[in-house]
Amino acid sequence: MTYLTNENWLAGDSYEAYMGRWSRPLARVFIDWLRPEPLAHWLDVGCGTGALTDAICDLCEPASVVACDPSESFIEHARTRLSDTRVSFVVTGAEALPGREGGFDFVATGLVLNLVPDPALAVAAIRERIRPGGTFAAYVWDYSGGMEFLRYFWEEAIASDPRAATLSESLRFPLCQPQALVELLEKAGFAQVETGPLDTPTDFADFEDYWSPFLRGTGPGPGYVTALEPLSRERLKERVRRRLQSGADGRIQLKARAWAVRGMPRSPGGDAYDVEIADYQ
Repeated sequence: MTYLTNENWLAGDSYEAYMGRWSRPLARVFIDWLRPEPLAHWLDVGCGTGALTDAICDLCEPASVVACDPSESFIEHARTRLSDTRVSFVVTGAEALPGREGGFDFVATGLVLNLVPDPALAVAAIRERIRPGGTFAAYVWDYSGGMEFLRYFWEEAIASDPRAATLSESLRFPLCQPQALVELLEKAGFAQVETGPLDTPTDFADFEDYWSPFLRGTGPGPGYVTALEPLSRERLKERVRRRLQSGADGRIQLKARAWAVRGMPRSPGGDAYDVEIADYQ
């Protein structure tokens, strides 16, 4: 059970230019929503280039963080960005998650659940790594319309080439909705499940700052752009340029939304465990 790799998400630097720069502030919004206790032991599943791991270390006073991802290039990128003795990185997917004696206090995953072939199987595996009374929390981009910079791109791409609709995240990732996330956790044996929106600005210095990541091939949008013939690529570029509104200084100010979800493993009696983190230090 690995993550989907046909999206070409394996180039760390290209991912940072395209999505990583928005993933990092979003991770901090997620931590503010989660409000975890300090001195906890964390497992970050699908850590990517380290956005969530970095936020955990900076904001949560963790006792330890194990960060894992199946991409060696992402793990290497994360290691170069984050030097913290509390963190250990492991190259592995959801089929072989690292464990901890007694379980982890928090297992978290950022922007990953929609990229695994079988989310239910992944969440079930995650549940096995959480201690009694621990918490699982996740967040995914709201591809149905909350990601303005992607929505405008795909609307123009589909208007010029209807075949592009098969690549749009809004059609391919139905999991990225609150009710779908709640159902996923409840069916996997979690109780006290709740969701919430996470909003963050996505501001671009100018149109080239917006467009240049689409030329690097990492992700479905950039993959589509780089596969176009030069003339078609230029026509799409101009369509998107006309669609976006920039300020007098050339800046393009957009917004992005993600949905967060959290829950606690059910006890054998059917309710969530009630155990404090201090009991497991």
